[in-house]
Amino acid sequence: MPDGLIPAIVQDVRTGAVLMLGYMNAEAWAQTQQSGKVTFFSRSKQRLWTKGETSNHFLLVRDLLLDCDNDAILVKAEPQGPTCHTGADTCWNEPNEHPSFLFDLEQLIHTRREQAPEGSYTAKLFASGTAKIAQKVGEEAVETVIEALQGDRERLLNESADLLYHLLVLLADQGTNLTAVEAILRERHGKKG
Repeated sequence: MPDGLIPAIVQDVRTGAVLMLGYMNAEAWAQTQQSGKVTFFSRSKQRLWTKGETSNHFLLVRDLLLDCDNDAILVKAEPQGPTCHTGADTCWNEPNEHPSFLFDLEQLIHTRREQAPEGSYTAKLFASGTAKIAQKVGEEAVETVIEALQGDRERLLNESADLLYHLLVLLADQGTNLTAVEAILRERHGKKG
């Protein structure tokens, strides 16, 4: 670009949502890499500006990619709050949600594990230990099979929901997640074509 600025598109690394567009020069690029926080060159202020410097809603860098012509940047980041100065999740006033509710549920399960709020069923499961969580997965799997064999579609769906929930809890308990399981499924699919 003639003014030394190139567009930097910021995307939420977890949800894939496009959060904002800013501009970087060589100095902003270097500071972003060094600090791990997205830093732009503000055209209005004519200075470097780290997103979140006043709001504490930083964008933590997870990956920086240049396009095929080296004239645009894709910043994959983890937002620490709303991105837009208006308080919206994105500068396009769209909600920053993952297209799959299972991802959101998985995040809630991780939050319950970390915060262990009183009265939370999920927190109680984590407190009961791996054996109890695994037992619940087994129970829900058996109940799902029973409902499928009995032909009760509504109960099958409810038991399937219980099974998925408890499986997500077990995966979190074991320090992994649905994304890791999905990667294995993708790999298997690729091998068998």
